Amino acid sequence: MTEQRPPNLKVGRLIRDYGLGEDFGDYLERRWTGESGERLSLRDLADLFNRRLLEAAMRENGMSPLAGEVENIYELLTDEDVSSADRTRSRRRLEREGVDVSQVTDDFVSYQAIRTYLKDRGAEYSGRDDRAAAAASTIQQLRSRTATITESKLEQLREGDELDLGQFRVMVDVRVVCEDCGAQYDVTELLDRGGCDCR
Repeated sequence: MTEQRPPNLKVGRLIRDYGLGEDFGDYLERRWTGESGERLSLRDLADLFNRRLLEAAMRENGMSPLAGEVENIYELLTDEDVSSADRTRSRRRLEREGVDVSQVTDDFVSYQAIRTYLKDRGAEYSGRDDRAAAAASTIQQLRSRTATITESKLEQLREGDELDLGQFRVMVDVRVVCEDCGAQYDVTELLDRGGCDCR
């Protein structure tokens, strides 16, 4: 196992705050590097991490989730294809049980947060070459710049009373579609996977 530094990042703090266990960071690292069997992508690790947060919050409030229930509720809370009615019913059920749903969903992490946490621990995935890592870094910088410029322009228009807009977030999504197999990926996920399913 790699030498551990104090987990001062969001992921490390949440592991402590939600009582996920001192060895949970090691588990995430093993799943990313493939040391403990099948390797998980950073996105899959983020989903796994967020489901663990949700499960911990449910158990802390006396709930005993059945097999598959956490995964189902997580999907209802996060999947863009879920109807707002289903999402609202799921939130209300959790709130009736005492779960602070807003806090839990605010604590959900992105794959970038997982990557930062693992890199801070000194973890490396040797199957990914330096060119792919450099490409991912460049694309991420461009995404961040696009989001920053867009946010700035929208704020200028809003302040000049040329745009009616409440509090907002800008998200930049770069998707890649393989024309051979039809699969779609976020570009960073595609780089993490090392290719699509038709290779």
